[in-house]
Amino acid sequence: MDNAGSMNPKKFTRILVGVDDSPDAQLAFRYAMNRAKFDNAELVICSVLESDNMNIYQALSKDYVHGQRADLQKHLEAYENLAQRFGITKVKIIIGEGDPGETIVKQIIPEVEPDLLVVGSLSKTGVRKYFGSQAAYMAKYSPISVMIVR
Repeated sequence: MDNAGSMNPKKFTRILVGVDDSPDAQLAFRYAMNRAKFDNAELVICSVLESDNMNIYQALSKDYVHGQRADLQKHLEAYENLAQRFGITKVKIIIGEGDPGETIVKQIIPEVEPDLLVVGSLSKTGVRKYFGSQAAYMAKYSPISVMIVR
């Protein structure tokens, strides 16, 4: 067994970070950016459009859904811009739709094939169901390493 090798923590090549509008998500994003820069990894920033937060009229309205998606896209592009300014050369954004935990585990991870998922833990404020409530689900069912940032 190579001793030097066993002392080195795992290096990641593609890091997936989930962001929403909770303070924890910003911490998670900062951690993911630092880790991606340190490992020279690709950073994939994702968010999920939660259809269960829409009422039936909103869900049926193509304009409403399109508007929500466009807002989310803008939000992710701002994160992407930050990552690029921070010096990360390979940055991508992806938007899923549905239940955040499930969508990330069952759709986004298989599509992106990252080797680390970074998410925030829990937001104590606001009525929205943040990623936080989904963090335990993702940690339990994710096929890859999960870093939950507090």
